[in-house]
Amino acid sequence: MELLCSSLEKRAEKVQKEIEVSLAGEQLRLRLHNSKQIRNRINNMFTYPCSFTAKDVVTWLIDYKEAPDRETAINIMQKFMEHNIIHHVCDQHSTFKDTKLLYRFRNDDGTLSPTTESRIMSRSKRIFEMMMTQEDSILKVREEGSKRYRRTFLGSQMLDWLMKHSLVNGRLDGETLCRGMLEQGIIQPVSGHYHFSDSNRVYQFCINFRRRRKLIEVLNETKPWLEPMQESPDSPFCLRKLGAELPQGSFVCAGDPQPEPPPLPKRPSCMVSEFYSLCSPPKAATSLPSVLKKPVTLEELLAPDAPYVRKTLSINSDAVGWGFIVRGTGPCHIQAVDPTGPAAASGAKVRQFIVTVNEIDCLDLDYRTIYNHIISGPKKLILEVLEPID
Repeated sequence: MELLCSSLEKRAEKVQKEIEVSLAGEQLRLRLHNSKQIRNRINNMFTYPCSFTAKDVVTWLIDYKEAPDRETAINIMQKFMEHNIIHHVCDQHSTFKDTKLLYRFRNDDGTLSPTTESRIMSRSKRIFEMMMTQEDSILKVREEGSKRYRRTFLGSQMLDWLMKHSLVNGRLDGETLCRGMLEQGIIQPVSGHYHFSDSNRVYQFCINFRRRRKLIEVLNETKPWLEPMQESPDSPFCLRKLGAELPQGSFVCAGDPQPEPPPLPKRPSCMVSEFYSLCSPPKAATSLPSVLKKPVTLEELLAPDAPYVRKTLSINSDAVGWGFIVRGTGPCHIQAVDPTGPAAASGAKVRQFIVTVNEIDCLDLDYRTIYNHIISGPKKLILEVLEPID
């Protein structure tokens, strides 16, 4: 039995690495689309849709601090080629070259052949996202022995949830899916035997599908994606709810934590303090001061001589999120803006007060309600704000 468990664990680690590379590749693909690196290109009288130039992307990786030098950037892209995530547009080159050759993501040109593993990963990702956005998610922080584990659930609880949302055709089908998730290292038991059962045994999502991957991780054969308990379990750019434990007085993580002060972590980092997590403890949630110089009432904002100018911002979400933080109980203000994110590019600034979200009046709404309006809307976010006149 021990040898069997060890074999399953090693196989799960191998598949888990494949999944992490795949997720990193997908995040890169969306970012390159957002930055217009991927577009229709013409070469030798032929048009190659959704392609990118190798040399430009290598430069992009360095500019965005994803690689320290060109050699590392090339190695990152070569790793994606080896994992069949990208390929030369004519399949004439099996290596990634720092030239003006054109490459494409297989997810963009339909040449990515689905496998049993990829189907399970896709279903797992959907399940994870659904659970993380629910008001009363079954994913909880639980203690087992002397350790605490995040994103955990009970085996029987997972099957009940899958059937409730019509994601499986019965409990046996659900068990088969969960065993596949376990074999791929997507979920794991926090202790005990290495198998899935319809019981009160505690399991954990050990892959955080929302985590912002550093691309250099794909070159690391260890497990850089494993997150310590004291770190934030979610990318702070997501503006997506982690669970039901929203602390009183917290604020919506609509972007990277960059209040003024304290200093801001770099955008590519996914490891930030628990405070910036939506499930952070109340004590931490009150430790960060507001960026407002003084509290502002709704009457003060709407006064005829109020020192504010109304602006309209159009923010397109990238692969990570919108790139700002909302705080307040009404009126709400922008607490922080990621300087490299979509919000900053659209003119969002700290201390701007939110008037409308996609034409919904939000001046008297708290951050939770604004949060719900944003995540339930389209990726293109239209904000009306009142900006202080300095």
